[in-house]
Parts: sequence; structure tokens; C-alpha cells
Amino acid sequence: MAKNADLAIAEGWIDLLQPRLGAEAVYANDEFFAPKQRLIDPAEPIFIPGKYDEHGKWMDGWESRRKRRPGHDFCIVRLGRPGRVHGLDIDTRHFTGNFPPRASVDWIHAAERIPGVDAPWRPLLEVMDLKGDARHPIAVSSPGVVTHLRLNIFPDGGVARLRAYGRVAPPWGAGKPEGPVDLAAMENGALPIAA
Repeated sequence: MAKNADLAIAEGWIDLLQPRLGAEAVYANDEFFAPKQRLIDPAEPIFIPGKYDEHGKWMDGWESRRKRRPGHDFCIVRLGRPGRVHGLDIDTRHFTGNFPPRASVDWIHAAERIPGVDAPWRPLLEVMDLKGDARHPIAVSSPGVVTHLRLNIFPDGGVARLRAYGRVAPPWGAGKPEGPVDLAAMENGALPIAA
């Protein structure tokens, strides 16, 4: 069950960007102010007054520097297990003056850890407006099995967390699995439904 059960989009799904499933932030075109790995930290984001590092105010999330040229920043995250995404949460908590005003999310099914520059990304979430210090839960419909998501921010700024709620796709696909399979395991597509 999703940790952030207060979000309606999380009901009945798991966060496919959990590091304990093997998810990782694999690439960001800019992470000057705060590293990409914080984007999928399973803990709730925090704010620590007076905490600074070599790049300025310490922020709990991924943050790029201000753009001085055309373009936008992006971060690629690899799901711990391929799956179908049914909801996203773009969380800008604690980012007030330094949040991106807009964002979008693309998806791909790729074998590579980091998809190449010519990879055929497809839109999962069209460009939407963001607010600072807020959660942005959005229901989406995964058109296929997803291995990677690309969070695009326009033009730059900081995002505390990205969550992708859905269900793991069984690793054996439509065929018969080879050998015994734990059907109650989350990594094989199981979801808890009652307690």
C-alpha cells in the first residue's frame, strides 16, 4: 500500500519509485543546488532552518540552478521494477521562491539503465502549472509498461519528491513463469488490499 495514503491517487497502489524496490535517480542535466537522489527519498521532505552547504541553503529535494539560456531542466528516474503508473505526485514542499512554475512527465520502456539521447520518450503528463510548497497529485493512465520516468521542469528550480503510484508488471509477462514464484511479493506485482 502506498505510504502517502492521504492522497486519493495512492489508494490501492504502491510507489514504484521506492529505492527498496531498486528505484534510482539515474540522470539529471543539472543538480547544482541539491542532488537528484533526494527526489525519490522515501522519507517525507523536511526543512532545516539555518542549514547550508557549499552551494547555499540546503534543501531536501532535487534543485537545479537558474537558467541563463533557453531550455529546461530534467531528471530521469528508473523504476525499481517495470510497472503501470496510475498516479503521480510532484511535491514542491519547502520550495517557495525556488520551485519550477511548470512541469511535465514523460515515460519509456527501455532496457538501458540510462536511456540514450535518441530514446523514444512519450508523454505521460502534459505540461502543468505548479505551486510552491505544495503537493500536486495527478491521476494518469499508463499506456504501457514503464521502466523510466523523466520529470521535466520549466525552466528550472527545486522539487522535493516525485512519487509514481501503480502496480509492478509481473516479470514473466504474459507467459508462464520459470519455476516457483512468490505471488504475494510486491516485486512480482502483489498489492495488499485489506488489513
